[in-house]
Amino acid sequence: MAHINLLRTIGFSVVRADAPQICSYLSTVANPFSASGSLSVLRSMSPPSGSYELAHGFAIRGYSAEKPPVSTAAPDLPGGIQMHQGLRKGFALTNAAKEWSFDLSYSPEYAESIKPQHKPPKAIHERIAYYAIQTVRWCFDKATGYSHHKPQTEEQWLRRVIFLETVAGVPGMCAGMLRHLMSLRTMNKDHGWIHTLLEEAENERMHLLTFLEIRKPGLLFRGMVILAQGIFFNLYFIAYIISPKLCHSLVGYLEEEAVRTYTHMLNDIEKGYVWKDRLAPAIGINYWKLAPEATMRDLILAVRADEACHSKVNHVFSELKPHEDNPFVAGDDTVTKH
Repeated sequence: MAHINLLRTIGFSVVRADAPQICSYLSTVANPFSASGSLSVLRSMSPPSGSYELAHGFAIRGYSAEKPPVSTAAPDLPGGIQMHQGLRKGFALTNAAKEWSFDLSYSPEYAESIKPQHKPPKAIHERIAYYAIQTVRWCFDKATGYSHHKPQTEEQWLRRVIFLETVAGVPGMCAGMLRHLMSLRTMNKDHGWIHTLLEEAENERMHLLTFLEIRKPGLLFRGMVILAQGIFFNLYFIAYIISPKLCHSLVGYLEEEAVRTYTHMLNDIEKGYVWKDRLAPAIGINYWKLAPEATMRDLILAVRADEACHSKVNHVFSELKPHEDNPFVAGDDTVTKH
């Protein structure tokens, strides 16, 4: 039992398995967090170099080697939104040396079902966040000549989404970093938030890298990105220290606008204004596990589903206190509190 206590000491969640002699392997990617109040048995993982077998019917929560199926279950976030597969039960770093860690696949029916949703602001921090996002969006739309009521060209769409994705990848990384540092200095666990926040940031970065396969911005555009990132990161950094709830509400409403924007883009694609027959970039096909012949429309459907997930997750975070458990902890796709 000494090795069990050691693992608990360094932060791993060790749970009693339902059947004895279940073997699990400790890898460098094992998730130290578990969903609160749940017991589970991990399927065996192919042991990496230096892995350790646990006997006595104990198992470590981590990544399953078994490829998770495309979700056909009922939606598991408020408002009928599924969590994207990086956050679902059984998400995996497979032994097939695949390029991406997570199986980000959506069923076609689910991806098509996503529509813009709105959480009415009630609390003070929600009202501040909502009107702040509406103000910023109005200014950005006026500056770029964007309107929901008129089609955009391919160049206009790419310029817009590339810039916005450079911004959208900041909050998750900034918040995850701050919670990581707080965990270190307080010498307490994080309650499972860090993984979700960093995975959100990586997901937004992959949106950016996918669109960059279609268009490479010039020097002026890159300079604007550097300026915007410097301003936004520092403002968000300070704001998150003061009020994490406000910041998560900001992201929740920002992602609501992202869903609206990508829905507008899909309408333009369906009407033949842009990318009528263009295939999706290979990086996007690999990341979202799309069909080899997937089009830009298929890609945008997946991106929109990601944004809907981020919106709902951050709205839930905005209602939680910083010391409460993350209901979206990797390894469990059920929301126990919301």
